[in-house]
Amino acid sequence: MSRSGTSTLLISPNSVLANALLRTIDLLRPRVQAVRPTRIEFVVGTQINGAPHLGTNLVQTAAFLLAKTARREFSIDTRVQFGALDNAPHEVVLDPETHHAYQQTYVHALGKDKITELIDRYYTVFFDSLSEASGTDYAVETYTDQQATPGFRAEFLRTLERLEDIRWWMAPSHGTVHIRIPCPECGWAEKRADRTKLIRFGEDGATFTAVCFDHGRYEAHIDPEDDAPYLDLATLYRNLVKERTLGRATDVLHVMMKGGDWAFGCQLVDGALGALGTPAAHMPIRIFTPQVLAPTGAKLSKSLLRERDTRLLPADVEPWMVDTTTWPGALDNYVDSLVWLVGELLTDPKHFFRSFTVKELGRLMSARPVTLPVRAHEMGIYKRYFDLIASGRKSVEVRVNDSSRRKIRAGSLIRFRCQGDQVLTRVTRVARYASFEEMFDHERIGSVNPLATREEQLANIRQIYPPEREALGVVAIGIELVDPPRPA
Repeated sequence: MSRSGTSTLLISPNSVLANALLRTIDLLRPRVQAVRPTRIEFVVGTQINGAPHLGTNLVQTAAFLLAKTARREFSIDTRVQFGALDNAPHEVVLDPETHHAYQQTYVHALGKDKITELIDRYYTVFFDSLSEASGTDYAVETYTDQQATPGFRAEFLRTLERLEDIRWWMAPSHGTVHIRIPCPECGWAEKRADRTKLIRFGEDGATFTAVCFDHGRYEAHIDPEDDAPYLDLATLYRNLVKERTLGRATDVLHVMMKGGDWAFGCQLVDGALGALGTPAAHMPIRIFTPQVLAPTGAKLSKSLLRERDTRLLPADVEPWMVDTTTWPGALDNYVDSLVWLVGELLTDPKHFFRSFTVKELGRLMSARPVTLPVRAHEMGIYKRYFDLIASGRKSVEVRVNDSSRRKIRAGSLIRFRCQGDQVLTRVTRVARYASFEEMFDHERIGSVNPLATREEQLANIRQIYPPEREALGVVAIGIELVDPPRPA
């Protein structure tokens, strides 16, 4: 048994938000208390336009670790929802005659199969490793699939009813909202949508006209039931429609995970949400993750990196920071290192709600333990049961069968935590049941709790798990100590 401490590697100034929180996850508590969701989904989007840099992976790792923490803190099932933004511009050209800029998205330039290959190359194995390290499920949805859903398209059409109210929020400099509908012949679309016009709007949907530099003027009709034509919205508008769509879910709380630079842009999105009369219960909840800064103080950026020879980057920017696939070691080691790093940032809200230079992050990564903590499922547990496990008297742990428990199998490791103490165990067997009564028909009460009768323990469990949680099913996990307990 060992005692986990708080980070001594970091010194961070206080801030308004950090001053209000004891733990980063407490930022979600007001909404969780208000809506009582059955699941929390941490939504993180990434442009599919090449290898990720450190800032991208840091946001994604924070999503998985916060999902793990929220599951433990609120006793609610959690998941990470990865939005693969395959509508990132693959190429931008100027029409030589009109000088209007045109762009083609990655999915139009490469096709869906190549997009799947990009996701697999840069993210699938990474997410699989993160999922295993955090015990958190995830799902992937491309923007191409998202924009084709009836819910997204219906929400887009609702925003058109109030286009005059939101257009200055979405485009404060000129009031022209960038609605790009690529040419059905070639897939190119006018980047700034200067000549894309809404000409009809009614109960049957919306009709637009646009101009292609090769194929001239064309019409496009949008309605919720037809997934064509392709609807490519500028960044702020896309987020407005996405957050309005997700906000309508009544049983799932969606948490938008965003890099720190988004704190500025969300002012405009929130203005548009207000102009649309979005109810308070439907307003998005967002967590802004630490921003990774280059030595100049600018955000570590793919676009800036593409504009200069990476050999000319400052010495503080290590190669793996700009292309994380070049990490000098195995992928699992990279993931475990990131989990350790973000875990350190999460020890105190002052460390999480701030920015870090690549030099500081490099220092932290250099200070990580030579031997990182062994991967294990994490479970919080009450003191009386923790002591029974640590003494070897409790050999079966009982939980409801939520998504994180479904990953547990014989041979898995479980780290039980209680009030700063922890003990590592190995799973000897896993048995799943429909209810606690059925479980106690097959499991010895002495293995679950040697200090209680069946009736007493059943009553105790029912006080911990309400009926809706028991309805997920019950799992009995056989455990044994990996090492003899040691004093803290």
